[in-house]
Amino acid sequence: MSRKCEVCGKGQTSGNAVSHSNRHSKRKWNANIQSVRINENGTVRKANVCTSCLRSGKVNRAI
Repeated sequence: MSRKCEVCGKGQTSGNAVSHSNRHSKRKWNANIQSVRINENGTVRKANVCTSCLRSGKVNRAI
């Protein structure tokens, strides 16, 4: 499953993990992507959507 929202394009971001001794190592944050059934132009299909798009009502979920 692709870690990218099909609605807003939100995906993985990267940065540094900083330890207590201030050493830096690379790490990544995954977006909270859910596979949901959506209703798009009268047809039902599965899509990978982030939870912020689900909460804000940018997608119509199929019943």
